[in-house]
Amino acid sequence: MPRVLIVDDQKDVRAMVAIVLRVNHYDVVEADSGAAGLKAFSESAFDAAIVDIFLAETSGVDLMATIRERVPGFPIVAISGMTALDFIGEAPGLANVVCLQKPFRPNDLLQALQKAQQAARGEFSAAV
Repeated sequence: MPRVLIVDDQKDVRAMVAIVLRVNHYDVVEADSGAAGLKAFSESAFDAAIVDIFLAETSGVDLMATIRERVPGFPIVAISGMTALDFIGEAPGLANVVCLQKPFRPNDLLQALQKAQQAARGEFSAAV
């Protein structure tokens, strides 16, 4: 069962994402902050991460960059409801991060996660 880390400071968003993933046979770990997400990532193995761009105490972009420093090419889906996400692919170390604009449908989330995993395996570019 693939294991996914969800990092979002909005409880309702985390809960919705977790439900969609669990129903689709993913093992899920939720984190309500960048620090909690980084701690979970350090303590466990994951197959992918879903990270909100705007977290209360830190930048989701910084968190994604730290994850990628530790595991280059790691599959990440960046989510945000506040901004266009097309800048992500230009950020150092964040090539092939898949971007998903809130609100999104469950199927959009699953497709983005699959695309991130395929991009990490080098099957194709995840350019926005």
